[in-house]
Amino acid sequence: MSEAGPTFSESDGQGLVEGFARVVAVEGGQVWLEPEQSSGCGGCHSAGLCGIGAAGGNAAKMAAKRFQLPAALGLRVGERVVVGIGETTLVKGAATAYGVPLITLLAGGILGQEAAGTDAMAALGAVAGLGLGLGLAKIIANSLSARGVLTPRFLRRAYTPPPEAGCHTEHG
Repeated sequence: MSEAGPTFSESDGQGLVEGFARVVAVEGGQVWLEPEQSSGCGGCHSAGLCGIGAAGGNAAKMAAKRFQLPAALGLRVGERVVVGIGETTLVKGAATAYGVPLITLLAGGILGQEAAGTDAMAALGAVAGLGLGLGLAKIIANSLSARGVLTPRFLRRAYTPPPEAGCHTEHG
């Protein structure tokens, strides 16, 4: 980690998935960001690239997606930044969210079927396995979050076109 906060090193060898976020608050030595929606405005040929017309969405949903970065980055409220998350981190998150419950659901169903030999016990075992898997996935996700594994990292400030600029692809 650098003085400016957590960033990815160029030599870590993993690919990055990048996205935009907007600074929504600066408080207590932390900067709070919300990821921007990726849907385009549909108003021009580059609507899928610029994100200017992205829908605001439900405020409660967006607040649930907030994440924090150190205030030492010098970001201000309203500023757009580019954040990134490693591809392996996405795999860990998907395996935790989907793989763990699926495996325990199947294991519970098989154990229920083998123990009692009835479909009712297989279904009960599957439901119990799913409940166990969801609880286990929550514990794993909390552990990964507490270590900062699932938190996006600051990459750079995003280009902000001047107010008089239209929707053009050459602004990047």
